[in-house]
Amino acid sequence: MISPDNFRALRPGPVQVDGRTWTLTVHDLGVLRVPSGRLEASDPFVTLAEGPVLDVPPGEHPALVTVADVSEAQDGSHLREAYLSLRLADGEVAAVEAATGPDDKLGEGEFWMVGVDAGTVAFADAEAVRTKMPDGDWYEDLFDNGRDDSWFALMDSAHHLRPGAANIVLPLATAGENVVLTHSGWGDGAYPVVRTVDTEGRVLGIHIDLLVVEPESDG
Repeated sequence: MISPDNFRALRPGPVQVDGRTWTLTVHDLGVLRVPSGRLEASDPFVTLAEGPVLDVPPGEHPALVTVADVSEAQDGSHLREAYLSLRLADGEVAAVEAATGPDDKLGEGEFWMVGVDAGTVAFADAEAVRTKMPDGDWYEDLFDNGRDDSWFALMDSAHHLRPGAANIVLPLATAGENVVLTHSGWGDGAYPVVRTVDTEGRVLGIHIDLLVVEPESDG
């Protein structure tokens, strides 16, 4: 069961996983602009404009990725993304729960899941990805077009943000509407969308848990 004790998004430092000590680091991915207040989580190369959507305060919010060093020597030679997060407010986490829309009801232990088939997860404004993306073949024209500004190239670039992550303005953006994306830990699968809240029920953050640091594994 996920709890504030074993949920490690945005919490750098050592963590015990299956008897091994890994080190978590947190990396700034810039801000995500969500003017509509409707946040979509997706695999951007497969389900952009089709992912689950939930409400957040309209505006600009910091995006961050928590990365686990899973190497035997703890020397940074094997890194895996553990959480993609959108920080909505500062505060102390009192609970971690399934993120849903205001009228959605989930059973105990159920979560909205992001299906991943291209090893990548993303956050974006749900309205923007429906109105600020061009017609045509996104894969050929944007994702892997052979240019330095292709989405794949930006994700691989150490000079953009960090290898494995990108913050990209949508092609038809008029107010900087963008998408924030990162590799998805161990790769393809289905990953839960959760939120952290404080003692007053205020939502502090939205997170895609990439199941690198399993809840039951945290000592």
